[in-house]
Formats: sequence, C-alpha cells, structure tokens
Amino acid sequence: MTDHRVDREKGRQGGDPPTRRDLDSVFVEHPLARGLLTFREGLLWSIAWAVPAAVGAYLLNPVCAVIFLLACLLEYVYCRLLRVTFLRGFLSGWVKTSGPVAAVFAVDPAPDLKLLSLLFFWFFFWEIGGQNVPNDFADAEEDRRIGAQTIPVRFGPGGSSRIILLALVLAVLMSLVFYLAFPGRMSPVFPAGALLSGAYFLLAPAARLYGERNSPAAFALFNRASYYPLAMVGVTAVSWVF
Repeated sequence: MTDHRVDREKGRQGGDPPTRRDLDSVFVEHPLARGLLTFREGLLWSIAWAVPAAVGAYLLNPVCAVIFLLACLLEYVYCRLLRVTFLRGFLSGWVKTSGPVAAVFAVDPAPDLKLLSLLFFWFFFWEIGGQNVPNDFADAEEDRRIGAQTIPVRFGPGGSSRIILLALVLAVLMSLVFYLAFPGRMSPVFPAGALLSGAYFLLAPAARLYGERNSPAAFALFNRASYYPLAMVGVTAVSWVF
C-alpha cells in the first residue's frame, strides 16, 4: 500500500506489462494502482491480516511479535526509499529474513546466536540474489523512467548480474557452513542436497542471467529461486531420516 502511487505512475507510463512471467504475476498485482481496491479497502484488508498475525506471533513468543513489527517498519522504509538510494535493497534482505528468525524464536526462546547468524545470512543472500535484484532487474527500464534507485539502475545489467551471482554463491556456501557448524545434527545427505539444490535453483539460472542479461532470464531466476527454501526444507527432512 505504501507505494501504490508509484505503482499507479508506472502504469500511466506503460510499465507493469501483462506479459510478465514471474510468479508474482500469477495473481493480480497492485490492486490499488489498478483501481480494483480503494485505499480504504486496501487498508482494511491489510489490518485484517496484520492483527491476527501480530496476535499469533505474540502467542508464540513476544519476541516474534517484535520481529513482525520491525519487519513491517522496515518494509515501509524500504518503499519510501525508492527514489533515494539503491541501498534500500538490503532492507529487503532484512525483511525476508525476519520470518525464519522469528520461526527459531517460536520453538526456542533462547536460541544459539551462531545458528541465528548463519540462518540470517543464508536467507539474506538468497533474497538479495534470488528475489530482490532479479525482480528489479526485470523492472529496470520502468524504474529508470520514474527515477527509482535500485541496484540494476545503479550498476546496469553487467554489474547487477555479478552482484546476483556473488550473492547466490554466498547463499550456497552459507548452507554448507550451516551444516559444518552443527555436526551430528544432520547426515551427510544435507550438504549433498544443499549443493544440488543450490546449483539447480540458484546458480544455474544466475549463470544464465549473467550470460544473457535480459528480463526473461531475470524472471526465470526469480521463479526458480522462489522454490529454493521449499527444496531445502525437503533436503533437511531427508537428512534427518537418512
């Protein structure tokens, strides 16, 4: 809701075409900007989801509720910095990582700080390289028209594709460090599965984007990387069994 005016401006300038091929476009995007919802309806919709989410988070652990509220604040700041600095992209990493971190506190009131740190950076690099920057990469032209400051606008196709590849290499490495930091908790199936999942869902499409440097390759990376967390849940479950 915070950036619905920007979304409307993009629409007036011919942005957000109906031929988008990322997972975000499966459902209607930007309903306020498209006039499908009024601002009041959008606000009520957001509150209707936010209140039970906050209450549920508090019941799990008050720390989870604090994390939820901080994530909402960071998302607001992220939207407000659209025309200010490309560094806003890093806030997206913090917001996306808040979910896994809150999940840890939901089951362990006093988690291992080493675990939290590794989990944070693992998801942080996945979000930057597999979600935020590829999404902005595909929108670079319309972002440039409205004066938005994103990593692809600032560094161009070459620089942003290198940032993506570096971030995803770090994400895969973090999954291996995660395993090495907790010996005995998971079988050797985990690092093997982590490497295979990282190669298929992250590194292969990132390498394609690095070579082609176009929107279809960015959409392909975004879509495949979206399944990486689910794949790692499967790898973790299998490593507990075998």
